[in-house]
Amino acid sequence: MNLSQLLLILRAHKKLILVTLLVTVLGTLSVSLLLPKTYKATSSLLLNYKGVDPLTGLAMPGQLLPGFMATQIDIISSKNVALRVVDHLKLAESPAVIAQFNEATEGKGGTVRDWLADLLLKKVEIVPSRESSVVDISFKGSDPQFVAAVANAFADEYQKTSIQLKVDPMRRVSTYFSEQTKLLRDNLEVAQSKLSKYQQDNGIVSVDNRLDVESNRLNDLSAQLVMAQGQSMEASSRQRMAQGSNGMASPDVSSNPLIQNLKIGLGNAEGKLAEIAQRLGRNHPQYESAKAEVDKLRADLREQLANTSSSVGNNAQILQQREAAVRAALQAQKAKVLELNRTRDEMGVLMKDVESAQRAFDVTSQRLSQTRIEGQAEQSDISVLNPAVPPIDPAGPRVLLNTLLSIFLGTLLGVGLAIVIEMLYRRVRSEADLQETLQIPVFGAIDWNANKSPRKKGALNGILPRRLRLR
Repeated sequence: MNLSQLLLILRAHKKLILVTLLVTVLGTLSVSLLLPKTYKATSSLLLNYKGVDPLTGLAMPGQLLPGFMATQIDIISSKNVALRVVDHLKLAESPAVIAQFNEATEGKGGTVRDWLADLLLKKVEIVPSRESSVVDISFKGSDPQFVAAVANAFADEYQKTSIQLKVDPMRRVSTYFSEQTKLLRDNLEVAQSKLSKYQQDNGIVSVDNRLDVESNRLNDLSAQLVMAQGQSMEASSRQRMAQGSNGMASPDVSSNPLIQNLKIGLGNAEGKLAEIAQRLGRNHPQYESAKAEVDKLRADLREQLANTSSSVGNNAQILQQREAAVRAALQAQKAKVLELNRTRDEMGVLMKDVESAQRAFDVTSQRLSQTRIEGQAEQSDISVLNPAVPPIDPAGPRVLLNTLLSIFLGTLLGVGLAIVIEMLYRRVRSEADLQETLQIPVFGAIDWNANKSPRKKGALNGILPRRLRLR
């Protein structure tokens, strides 16, 4: 079907199209005038919520948080808020409402509050702004005062619900932190008691200072031991030299003034004895006297050498004993320092337990204070920007808009009916229809234009063609 065929069909069924259009427009206009007037009240809310970025810890506007606005819309349109609105307006206490509920449910169960909440949710409309944090809550009804009251009630109860959703978890968290604070306080007291008892049992006032003193003493004993070892080794060497066959080469012997005097006296006596021996015989009294003096000096020298060697040996023994005493003191000091290190380590563990318990207690106490403050703060981040007022002009029905839509739909319906009737009862209205119907080529066409007034031009003109066109 081409455009010319469609125009011929519409021209042939123009009366049907006009009747359909007229019926549609009149029906729509009648219904629009008969429908009761509906009013729409809108309350605008401003959402000032600010969240915290979990990565940076910085506050960011709520509208930038994913799903924030959708969550707020879900809260407003929740049944919890609707039930609070029903209770706020005391709708369930009206006898007329109860009668309507019984008539609508026919005793099938349920409550008046739930029934009213469902009805309110069907008529409430929530529209968020695209470029701001403003949300419009609209409600439609037949009573201007009632729709304004319901819209404002939804805004108020949404604020209260938002506060409750924020405060209730904080109160539960505050209770949990309160219990944890008591437990951590007990743990801290136990850790401090263990540390105090350990200090009392070991007589510890300051481990670090005492350890420093004992470490210094250990270093001093180590230095004394090194010195004592050197002195003992030197004394042992001098003892061996003094008690050896060449005792006179010992520095202790050679440096002894008494031995030196005896050696000088012995040398003089021996020289005198040699001189007397050259002049006198061995039996001469002077020779015997000189020889006796030499023997006495030699005996004194040997005795003094023995005494000196014994003195050197005694000195070596004393130094060895002193070395052993210093070594024993050093070992005891090492054990004492090791014991202090062990005590310090054990005390350090106890102190770390106390510090850990104190830190956990401080953090939990701080968190408890914060949650208590947040749980007691009943301030909302939502404010009413524009409260709903009773509307003056009705929001519906829109007679002009409905009329324009009925004209469009009536025209569309009339054209559709014309096409359907034409398809059911096909007529030949052009050469294309004839060729399409008979499936044969058209040889020629007669342009027949009958005169509507044959009486004026004669009867013959009404049946004769004006033009014959061959194809």
